[in-house]
Amino acid sequence: MAVSAEVKEYQMLIDGKLVPSSSGETFEICNPATNEVIGRVAKATREDVDRAVRAARRAFDEGPWGRMTPNERAKRLRRVAEIIRERQEELSRIETINSGKIIVESRADVANSANCFEYYANLTGQIWGETIPMNGPLFDYTVREPYGVCGQIVPWNFPILMAAWKIAPALAAGNTVVLKPASYTPITALLLGRICLEAGIPEGVVNIITGPGNEIGAALCEHPLVDKIAFTGETETGREILRLSAGTIKKVSLELGGKSPNIVFPDADLEEAVNGSLFAIFSNAGQRCTARTRLFLHRSIHDRFLADFVDKAGRIRLGDPLDDQTQMGPLVSPRQCQRVLHYVERAKSEGAVLRLGGKKPEAPALQRGNFVEPTVFDQVTQQMTIAREEVFGPVLSVIPFESEDEVVQLANDTIYGLGATIWTKDIKRAHRLASRIRAGNISINYPVINPPEAPFGGYKQSGIGRELSRHVLDLYTQVKNVVVGLSEEPFDWYGRWPAGR
Repeated sequence: MAVSAEVKEYQMLIDGKLVPSSSGETFEICNPATNEVIGRVAKATREDVDRAVRAARRAFDEGPWGRMTPNERAKRLRRVAEIIRERQEELSRIETINSGKIIVESRADVANSANCFEYYANLTGQIWGETIPMNGPLFDYTVREPYGVCGQIVPWNFPILMAAWKIAPALAAGNTVVLKPASYTPITALLLGRICLEAGIPEGVVNIITGPGNEIGAALCEHPLVDKIAFTGETETGREILRLSAGTIKKVSLELGGKSPNIVFPDADLEEAVNGSLFAIFSNAGQRCTARTRLFLHRSIHDRFLADFVDKAGRIRLGDPLDDQTQMGPLVSPRQCQRVLHYVERAKSEGAVLRLGGKKPEAPALQRGNFVEPTVFDQVTQQMTIAREEVFGPVLSVIPFESEDEVVQLANDTIYGLGATIWTKDIKRAHRLASRIRAGNISINYPVINPPEAPFGGYKQSGIGRELSRHVLDLYTQVKNVVVGLSEEPFDWYGRWPAGR
């Protein structure tokens, strides 16, 4: 198992400068594969939050960013994408060492982060309003304008990609940002902030602060100079963010948890469905809100499908995430590891049948890390905890079904509604179910994936708003209506009030 020899110091980015915490405090970050300390990061205070927000406020109100043409902003966003690509291997390695995700996935995330900046660079000149026909001698039009200062909070499971998802569209729309990465995985977000500066994005437009969410995130949500909050993370934290933001009536968008169904019918290509279902639950060690954690198998194929699935899951290669041959790495922290294992024990106590895994691997090389074996539970019922709560680890619940109506009812019986997958060759059935399942992202004969061109977000308690695609620009702009009187007659309040007004 590779280890990290050097412990590096990382400062925050505020107003274009790398700065320590106002208190001088730092916190340690670790390599999840070894739990070895790899860095010390500035631990922000509420004073630092205020400094960052005021810098973003000045950059928005007085700086050049808002006065730049869309083409000028686009050039800088494209340059961010270019620098990310130039440093792909460096950033990928750092992402793996800090988050524990396998290097193959880190490379994909870094590449997709560059694609994200390029995609929104291409949309900077396509943020437009509309003209509205009026009943009278009036000309009415709308424009979309940036909100201003955007507070952004991102999770630890996709550190650089989630930062890109937040920063790129906000900047494309003309906003300034204060981003708080997760305390477990702040390094690549800090490096992304430096890349933005190098690409010519003015000082104060992108600010990165690091520290505990319960203090720093709360200060960001409550700050009166922050116009909008965008959060990705667990649903309970999303509820708290809504409460904290209510005092100043901030605009809030939330991308929250999921308990997504993966439905396999007898007529599906079963080999493809098995392979796709393995990816849908075990990629990133199950640490993704879109993980298809509930596998619904038609009873007629249950035994055959599950036998093949368990056989292949049992051969997933756990190991050093920097090794190209590794297929699954560790969980992000000892705390997350223990949380997942607690769910395993609870599932056993509630009567679920363990078919695979359910423990830390025995290989000596993996003992120092936060590894959990791919885990499969069969005979899960809808009332069990693992069928209802988000485990956020490599743990699958297998649930049998008989009919379309039954599986739709089971799939929708959750507070979440983020994603769903349907495996069938019956195109009519596929579209029927896609329309009946209450989720924001449906894939048919394809595992979970989120390209920047497609909107991403959830129904119910899986969130508010849509990330990615053109839709996210609605989250980072507000509509202004302008009406112009065109009548040649002077306006007379008493005599010539416009009809219908």
